[in-house]
Amino acid sequence: MSALSSRTVLPAMRWLREYQPGWFKQDLLAGITLAAYLLPAGIGDASLANLPPEAGLYACLFSGLVFWLFCSSRHTAVTVTSAISLLVGASLGSIAQGDVSRYSALAACTALIVAVLAFAAWLLKAGAVVHFISDPVMIGFKSGLALFLASTQLPKLCGFKGSHGDFWERAGHFFSHLGETNLASLTIGLLALGVMVLGKIYLKNKPVALFVVAGGIVLSPLLGLEARGVKLLGTVPQGLPMPGLPAVQWADLNELLPLALACFLLGAVETAAIGRMFCAKHGGRFDGNQELLALAGANLAAGLGRSFPVSGGMSQSLVNESAGARTPLSGLISAVIVLLITVFLSGVLRHLPQPVLAAIVLFAIAGLFKLKALVRLWTCYRAEFVVAIAAMAGVLGSGLLRGVLIGAIISLLQLLRRSSHPHVAFLGRIPGTRRYSDVAKNPDNEALSGLLIARPESALYYFNVEHVRDAIVNKVRALVSVPALVVLDLSAAPHVDMQSAQTLISLHRDVTALGSQLQVVEAHASVRETLRLEGFEESIGPINRLTSVADAVDHFSSAQPVGVPSSPPAER
Repeated sequence: MSALSSRTVLPAMRWLREYQPGWFKQDLLAGITLAAYLLPAGIGDASLANLPPEAGLYACLFSGLVFWLFCSSRHTAVTVTSAISLLVGASLGSIAQGDVSRYSALAACTALIVAVLAFAAWLLKAGAVVHFISDPVMIGFKSGLALFLASTQLPKLCGFKGSHGDFWERAGHFFSHLGETNLASLTIGLLALGVMVLGKIYLKNKPVALFVVAGGIVLSPLLGLEARGVKLLGTVPQGLPMPGLPAVQWADLNELLPLALACFLLGAVETAAIGRMFCAKHGGRFDGNQELLALAGANLAAGLGRSFPVSGGMSQSLVNESAGARTPLSGLISAVIVLLITVFLSGVLRHLPQPVLAAIVLFAIAGLFKLKALVRLWTCYRAEFVVAIAAMAGVLGSGLLRGVLIGAIISLLQLLRRSSHPHVAFLGRIPGTRRYSDVAKNPDNEALSGLLIARPESALYYFNVEHVRDAIVNKVRALVSVPALVVLDLSAAPHVDMQSAQTLISLHRDVTALGSQLQVVEAHASVRETLRLEGFEESIGPINRLTSVADAVDHFSSAQPVGVPSSPPAER
């Protein structure tokens, strides 16, 4: 591999050469703070995935040892996330059929499939694919996810067993069993939740969750919580697993593919959103394809390490940034700290009360419910609000996996709808100038007698050109007097395909039948070439790259023959 390609695949080779000694202290402090945040979050998310607590530690450990080498964002932290963890927990139960060891193997295999998907996307340079899921869909999905997560954790907070099924089943079970609440469980859980809320207000960006975990571990034997009916975390195996491929069958891969695809989409979207946010804030260039490679490496390590899928975590990355991280080295330092705790100190975690863990998860998911964003969508973008609510309803009513797919389908349908109905601007002269703009947006523009200027504001494809033609023909029909000339401004259409070129020829026939003539101006070179290949010039007349809207208006107004000026020849 050449030096150039090595730097491209491994951004760490570039920034390590530029590393300044003064940055290490900041990266070290950020790594310690990040590890303090990852430990309780990893344990909590493992419970969401219905996996043992050590699985969350392994995920943060193995993925963190790899991700820093490949990522392009200097502040993104890789971790387990609530969304992906719950997807795993909600999807694998029916496949594993109660076999605990098989369940863990399927979770690890899912991470490996995510790695393959991310690597394939990197090879195909498909970093832009994550943008197909719109922000309103993600707002709705995360809000629905927050409610679903709450329905899984509230029974643990109250000290009784939760239910299975969708949000409505779980919520119904919770309210119908409130009488079984264990007072000691609820008290310790609310106390932990209150400490974290106060910590967020008065100790911003400090590892308050770590202190809550430590406090729960200390208080549990002192207060005899287990004897009072409070469920504890239980034994967390000390040491590391033997890395290797999970014991699954070929038939399992087909069943795991939809889950892995959903995890990949969520992980890719979240990781890309974090990277874009930090690049916009601190400068630098975000490389979406590079993040796909980093995601592939992290999930490969997590899968081989007997864990489950990971991605960039928003809250963890914000903690990393606010703690002063200068480079991805803070992620490596954090992973090493988790490694030391996993090997030497995991035994003390057995005394952690389950209500404390539920409180940590509830506190973490509170930020997922985007109430302000939903209100803003309702106020400013009603169509986007409907999309967000549909995605939320998909999560609450159909489950997380279907909710992700519903969100992706809604995003694509939304894109297709907008692409198939591009805006067609009808232009008027800006007073006192030779410039023209959309009359609908600038009603003070001057109307031009006997002339109609139309500008489709999109590339023209087979699926949207009929809309453009209908908009222009209907406008001609709606005018009190039929214009003598229709000027078609193609300056905002960077591409015209074969069918669109043929449709523009039929547009000429339509307006001619109504008593008008058609003239195309300001077409791009590739557009002119396509129009010529389809016989546009033979049917309508030559196309000149130097004829502007203003030129066409001047020719028409001076009663000169409408068409191409005689001086500049058409460029082919």
